[in-house]
Amino acid sequence: MPANTTAPSGSSDAKKPGRKKGRRARLLVIVLVLALVAGVGYGAYWSVSTVRASYPQTTGTLELKGLTGDVDVKRDDYGIPQIYADSDADLFRAQGFVQAQDRFWEMDVRRHMTSGRLSEMFGSGQVDTDAFLRTLGWRKVAQEEYDKVLDEDTKKNLQAYAEGVNAYLAGKDGKDISVEYAALGLTNDYKPTEWTPVDSVAWLKAMAWDLRGNMQDEIDRSLLTSRLSEKQIEDLYPEYPYKKNRPIVDQGAVSPVTGEFDPEAEPSDDIGGDTVAGATDGLNTQLSALSDTLDEIPALLGPNGNGIGSNSWVVSGAHTTTGKPLLANDPHLAPMLPSLWYQMGLHCREVSKTCRYDTAGYTFSGMPGVIIGHNQDIAWGFTNLGADVTDLFLEKVSADGYQYDGKTEPFVTREETIKVAGGKSRKITVRETNNGPLVSDRSSEMEKVGKRAPVTNSAPDRGDGYAIALKWTALDPGKSMDAVFELNRAKDFKTFRAAAEHFEVPSQNLIYADTEGNIGYQAPGKIPVRLNGDGTMPSPGWSSKYGWEKDPIPFDELPYEYNPERGYIVTANQAVIDDSYKHMLTKDWGYGARSQRINDLIQKKIDDGGKVSTDDMQSMQMDNQSAIAAKLVPKLVKIGISDKSVREAQKLLEGWDYTQESDSAAAAYFNGVWRNILKLAFGNKLPKELRPKGECLNVRPAAGTGPVDEQNKLVRECGQRDPDTAQPDGGDRWYEVVESILDDPDNEWWKVPAQGREEAIDNRDQLFARAMEDARWELTAKLGKDISTWNWGRLHQLTLRNQTLGTEGPDLLQRALNRGPWNLGGGEAAVNATGWNAAGGYGVIWVPSMRMVVNVGDWDKSRWINLTGASGHAFSAHYTDQTDKWADGELLDWSYGKGAVDKSTVDTLTLKKP
Repeated sequence: MPANTTAPSGSSDAKKPGRKKGRRARLLVIVLVLALVAGVGYGAYWSVSTVRASYPQTTGTLELKGLTGDVDVKRDDYGIPQIYADSDADLFRAQGFVQAQDRFWEMDVRRHMTSGRLSEMFGSGQVDTDAFLRTLGWRKVAQEEYDKVLDEDTKKNLQAYAEGVNAYLAGKDGKDISVEYAALGLTNDYKPTEWTPVDSVAWLKAMAWDLRGNMQDEIDRSLLTSRLSEKQIEDLYPEYPYKKNRPIVDQGAVSPVTGEFDPEAEPSDDIGGDTVAGATDGLNTQLSALSDTLDEIPALLGPNGNGIGSNSWVVSGAHTTTGKPLLANDPHLAPMLPSLWYQMGLHCREVSKTCRYDTAGYTFSGMPGVIIGHNQDIAWGFTNLGADVTDLFLEKVSADGYQYDGKTEPFVTREETIKVAGGKSRKITVRETNNGPLVSDRSSEMEKVGKRAPVTNSAPDRGDGYAIALKWTALDPGKSMDAVFELNRAKDFKTFRAAAEHFEVPSQNLIYADTEGNIGYQAPGKIPVRLNGDGTMPSPGWSSKYGWEKDPIPFDELPYEYNPERGYIVTANQAVIDDSYKHMLTKDWGYGARSQRINDLIQKKIDDGGKVSTDDMQSMQMDNQSAIAAKLVPKLVKIGISDKSVREAQKLLEGWDYTQESDSAAAAYFNGVWRNILKLAFGNKLPKELRPKGECLNVRPAAGTGPVDEQNKLVRECGQRDPDTAQPDGGDRWYEVVESILDDPDNEWWKVPAQGREEAIDNRDQLFARAMEDARWELTAKLGKDISTWNWGRLHQLTLRNQTLGTEGPDLLQRALNRGPWNLGGGEAAVNATGWNAAGGYGVIWVPSMRMVVNVGDWDKSRWINLTGASGHAFSAHYTDQTDKWADGELLDWSYGKGAVDKSTVDTLTLKKP
């Protein structure tokens, strides 16, 4: 029977693409595309039956090589599998087989990405990306982890998983695995190869890269020095507002800490006459080029930095209607098709020494185990801690090596060969210093600038130029893969913390609840201790006074909390602990707008003895309130506006409750005003190296023409006067920046010089009036003159794109593989974090990639949803069958116990040993 769904009140509207009819139409489109590309003579070959050949068998029986006993795979109406086996090895063999059935194309692309081998699949266009990823050496580190670090049981599980994947691949051509292989086969002769255990381990490196912390902030802060004073940079990077937005841990339940960081003891950047700032021009060009290179990597993994985080919170049974803890989690990541997550249950028919797992939740295709979820005793969730685990080091280099403490040290080098589909192989040499690989080697522009950059006036330290090295904890072998299995088996807070100790990268906030009624939190991760500096700017790599201590912060000295008196724990990328904590985790927290809203919602609910229900948790996940609107709107509505059209729009803000529902005209207009406030106050004052990229980059005002000129209309639409200057992204850091000067109407940031026909702006209210005018015409261009037709969802749309051929393939193929758009509510730094970047437009670029509410102890009353669906096959009924419900804020019932799973099962496949 179909799984039930539950929707919270006030769910947002969504534009819902057609279902069965749409799937049939797209299926015919891809058959037509393949026929046209292959030639009319092959049209009959590319038939509907060929496309459907890759669909998985989900009923009956199949033999699976390596099994020691029969395994049952039970799928519900959404294609979500629950696997039942009698040994660990059989459980993970079956997991590998089933995930390959649904998602092997995705798995194959991921492993080529993590190993820097995309060019083998997609040709010369991926060579630069491969070269950068080879330089980082993810695959090399993953191999070292497997060979030297991981526990033997972990390696057995990884091997069993690989055997299951390979059992699925055996005897299949590419077109039998996925329609994407059929399309790829029209341009090259790529053939899938066998899966290995290291392919699974390497994916954690990709996730660590996505959640790596403040590298972009480090680059941006350095670039700002070319145009702004130290005080101005401090204005743009305000201190965390501890008094306003509560950290995760109130009291700091940590062990005694030693080794206090003393800012007064920090040495100058001027080391023996070597002034980093003295090479500003060369360094800034280097860093700008590196920033551009980094921007190419998120095209595959999703955007990182501000906005990429998550919500999670857990409420004690003392404050819930169930009498047991309730735990919610929704990680914020780039929208992907298929979703990053794969829902699954892994059940030993009888838990014993030989079969130790009974767990369910969200997994990664290509990796055994459950990443986020629960077992029979505990539940857990993740959010990004945001620890600063990366540093950039400026290196003085020559042909002979790099300088360190007055001596020239030889590079550690290795040669990498990049095979290119349809072309000649490329060879690169990776160079490493004691601070890590030279990431600047991967840009010819950076290489040239490095040679030109001034270094020093002292002859003994003369080098040929600068290079940039990346030091990152994920480039050292670690035990995070061990931690996944340990979490899956954990029974209580003690074993949960023991597992967390091994979860080294990416550094995450872990929340916890158990059937005994306990709740907890642990900050894990390999977090470096710096010899000097705070990681906010690139450091001199040529001096031993900088760098990292040999050992990271001891695990026992990392923050944790167990059954806090307040009765709940909230993690949403805010500061973990206040500034009395003696270790430095990072200087670049999220600023706590989301976390404090969640804290307030829970506290309001439990005041005077109120109880939190599962429905309440679900509704909180869809909370759309804008924290910055609550600060700005009271001032915006008081400004006198003479233009009738602008005044008409201004009236939308009067009486608005600051919630960003999809159908809200006020939300649309406010976000337009916010974007234009940022552009006017800050955009023209930031270095051109921080200029936005994308559709608005080359839009320029048309000189000497009227306001109805088409080009000027496009300028209004983009909200951008000067494309050679930067524009803020609008994240919650900018909330703090603006709020800090909001009551200072004559602050210098509000002042804008005259430009073209536009008069100078002398104060805050003049700037706000101009922003309201600009937003009125921008939204007129996008949504029409009649404001009664405006709504936020029409601006704030989500389109799901197949991450490979859906972005780079022929237009018809993209239309066949992609889905959407959906009109969404929510927004930047809202709890319902459908993120957008004010520098580029209003479209959704990160999302709650899944949502879950776990009813601890009464597991079958838990709820979950995925962004897309279980299947990676573009024309499967389960490709995006959860997306409409996800957009509306609905959750599916989550079956876990044997009886509930049997009741929701619609397909059963028995895997038998040969």
